[in-house]
Amino acid sequence: MKTSSPARGGSRSRRRAGRVIGRRIPRLGTRGQPEESRASILRAAVAEFAEHGIAGARTDAIARAAHVNKALLYYYFKDKDALYEAVLDHVFGGLRARVMPVFESNMAPRQKMLEYVGAYFDYIAANPRFPRVVQAEWMRAGEGSARMQRVAKEYFRPIFGKLSEVLREGIDAREFRAVNPMDFAPSLVGIIILYFSAAPLMKTLMKVDPLSEERIRERRAFVLEFVSAALFR
Repeated sequence: MKTSSPARGGSRSRRRAGRVIGRRIPRLGTRGQPEESRASILRAAVAEFAEHGIAGARTDAIARAAHVNKALLYYYFKDKDALYEAVLDHVFGGLRARVMPVFESNMAPRQKMLEYVGAYFDYIAANPRFPRVVQAEWMRAGEGSARMQRVAKEYFRPIFGKLSEVLREGIDAREFRAVNPMDFAPSLVGIIILYFSAAPLMKTLMKVDPLSEERIRERRAFVLEFVSAALFR
C-alpha cells in the first residue's frame, strides 16, 4: 500500500490547519478580520499619540506596532487626522458608555455621585494613557478647534448635563452642599486626570510607581473621600 511521506503529510496538515470548513482562516493584518485589525490599530494609535501628540505621531510606527501594513491602516482610516478622530471616539465613547448607566439608575443622589466618581476613576485607571492622548493637542488647538467642538457636543455635554442633574437633586434633597456644576465638574476632572497625567513625573521624583495596584487602590479611596468631604452635608 502506498503511503504519503512525512513531509507531504505535514504539508497537508498545515494546509488543513489554515482552513475552517474549506475556508482559509484570515490573518490579523488583513481585511478578513476587520474588527480585530481595527482594534489593534486603535490600541497602537493610543500609545503613539500619547507619546508624541498628533503632530509628532507617525503612521508607520502605528502600523508597525499594530502588526499591519500602512495600506491596511489607510484602508480603515484615510489619514492621520481620521485616525486621531477615531481614537478620540474610542476614548470618550468608552467613558460615556461607562458612566451613563450610573446616571440613569434609580440610586439616591449621594450613592449615584459616588458610583459615578468610582466609574470615572476606574475607566481612567484601566486606560492611563488616555489623558495624554488629548491634553497637548487641545491646549494647542484652543476652543476654535472643530475637533474639540465635536467631542464636547457628543461626549462632554451629555455627561455634564447628567452630572448637573445629580448635583441639583442632591442639593434640593439637602444631601449636597450648594455647589456650582461649572466649578465642581472641572475640579473632579482635575483630581482624577492630573494624577494619571503626572504619573511619569511622580515615578521619577518620588521613586514610587503611582500606577501600581496598591497605589491605585489608595488613590481611588482618597478621591472618593475627597469628593465626599467637599460635597456631602
